[in-house]
Order: sequence, then C-alpha cells, then structure tokens
Amino acid sequence: MNRSKLTGKRILTFICLLITVGILWFHGTVEVSAIGTTDLEHTGDTELSTVTEPPGTADTPEELNHLTTENIVTISVNDGNGQINGALRILITLTLIMLAPTILIMMTSFTRILIVLHFTRAALNTQTAPPNQILIGLALILTFFIMEPVIHQINEEAIVPFEEGEIDQEEALELGMAPLREFMGRQTQVKDVDLFMGIAGLEWDGVTIDDIPNSVLIPSFMISELRIAFWIGFMIYIPFIVIDMVVASTLMSMGMMMLPPTTISMPFKILLFVLADGWSLIIGELVQTFY
Repeated sequence: MNRSKLTGKRILTFICLLITVGILWFHGTVEVSAIGTTDLEHTGDTELSTVTEPPGTADTPEELNHLTTENIVTISVNDGNGQINGALRILITLTLIMLAPTILIMMTSFTRILIVLHFTRAALNTQTAPPNQILIGLALILTFFIMEPVIHQINEEAIVPFEEGEIDQEEALELGMAPLREFMGRQTQVKDVDLFMGIAGLEWDGVTIDDIPNSVLIPSFMISELRIAFWIGFMIYIPFIVIDMVVASTLMSMGMMMLPPTTISMPFKILLFVLADGWSLIIGELVQTFY
C-alpha cells in the first residue's frame, strides 16, 4: 500500500514537470528593456551618463557580453569639502558600534570602577548580590559621568567641525584622540610608560606626553588602572577581614569549630556596610580618584 502511494506521487510529480517544460518551450519571446527610449539618460545631477551604449545596438555576440552601463563610484564635493553618503555613514557607524566596547574598556575609567565594585562584592561575601548586570550598569553610568567633560570636548573640537566640513577625517581623528590622551596621561604612572617604551625601543624624556604613541599609552594606562583598582580593593578588604577574624576567634572560644565563620560574619559585614553608608563612601572616593 505504501509503495503504491509512493509510485503515484512520483508519477504526479513527473507529469507536473512535463507540463512545466512544455509551457516554457512554447512560450513566446518577451523583449525587456531597461531604458524606455534610445536617448542616453542621466543619473543624479551630473551631465555624464552611466549608459555607454543604447539598447539594441549590439551587432555581434561579443558585444552582447559587454555591459551597457558603467559602474562608477563617485564622491561629491562641495566647495572643496567631501561629503560622505548614507551607505558609508552606516558602515562607519556599525564599525564604531563594534569597536565601542573595546574603546570603552581600554581608554576610559570603566576598568577601575568595575574591578573595585567586584572587590566590594567579594569582600561582603554576598556571592551574586548585587548581580553582574547591576555592577556593569553602575560602572557604565559612573564612566559616562566621569568621561562627560572628555566626550563634550571631543564633540566640540572634532565631531562638529568634521560634520561642518571645516576639517578632514585625519584631523578629526587627531583632535578627537587629544582629549582621551590627556585623560589617560593623567591616570598613567611613569614607570608603566617607561616599561612599554623600553619594550618598543623608543626614547622618552619622562615628561612630555606628546612623544608617547598610542600603542604605548593605551597599554600603560591599562596597567596603571589595574594596579590602582587592586590597591583600592585591598583597602576595602581590610575592615571585613577584621570582622572575619573576630567572628572566627569567638567561634573557636565557644568550641563551635565546625561552623563556618563566613556564615556568621556575613550579616555583620552587611550591617557594618549599611551603617557606614558604604556605597556612598566607596563610589564617592572612587570617582574622586579621577580628579
């Protein structure tokens, strides 16, 4: 029964295929023209046409293989200032969106803030409270708060003049990097710069930041941020370690050696943190380290 059904489906499919081939075989030829007239039509505001030959002028099979249009990429200029078309703007925007996380992490205050917040949660021993999403969101908000003057300066000195055609792309990139370089230079320690300058085989007077290339300044800034963040994390740990030691000594004196000290000390840590208004103290002092 199954074989007969399968054979019937195959026969039906074969009949449909024959009907389709017959329709295509006996169908008449339809002429299609991309241009309604024989005159050369222009595109855009230019006087040059992209149509090299009118339709129907090919005499040999070789001429039929050639396109009758020219695919030309043009850049419009206005008073000597180039204008980027919409497609290129979308490409540049998507590229910046892809690079934005890297730029945010490597060249702003995000790294130090996030590491300190993670040290604070670890010192409280609250495991996942607050969760990672909250810490990252708080770090982003604080980063925008700290970097607001730098972003405003980049917009005024680089983006606005570039949009108005006063400067070209290379000048806009150089002017846009200047505020970021100044910010990173204030937060970078000299010994970190000397380290990477020595690895790169470059000389530096130890004072002028203009002599430091971006390939040296950015990793030096990252190393300095990690050092400062871990130092702040160590300072946060000290009062909570004292609480752990007091609780552990109390449990040992009471003979409760099987009870984990962290289970008892965590409520006292949270109580001390709340009474001391810990979030305000940590975030306030952390933000002040960038000024």
